[in-house]
Amino acid sequence: MITEKKTLKDFKLPSTSGKKFHLKNDLKQNLIIYIYPKDNTPGCTSESKDFAKNFKNFKNLNTNIIGISKDSIESHINFKKKYNFPYELLSDEKIEVIKKLGAWGEKSMYGKKFMGIKRTTVLIDKNRKILKIWNNVKVKDHVKIVLEFVKNI
Repeated sequence: MITEKKTLKDFKLPSTSGKKFHLKNDLKQNLIIYIYPKDNTPGCTSESKDFAKNFKNFKNLNTNIIGISKDSIESHINFKKKYNFPYELLSDEKIEVIKKLGAWGEKSMYGKKFMGIKRTTVLIDKNRKILKIWNNVKVKDHVKIVLEFVKNI
């Protein structure tokens, strides 16, 4: 499990850019990693669109964005194209990185318990130091909260 002020371990995942995203090599500035359950679902689409709307605001604050879910890279490419997201989506079909980021656990829907992705956002600096973790994220106003935090670091 990750904790704030610690260094995030390196990882590599397939990206919608067509290349593997390698944290150690591709990290040039602060990075928001938002982990979401599934492409093209209402909450995930809303959250992804909110990050896209604020992409330039984050860029102006020297902060990049990536999204991660366990969907296939093909699903991500279609999702990104459909909504014209200006940032990359990474595919973690084996849920290895998602688990490392603390975004996998027991969930409950309609009284049934199951294992799944817990909506999580992690902010790291260019040295992979974890600046902030948002667990069990509620989509409404989340991006505004993250943006305000980034403005104050």
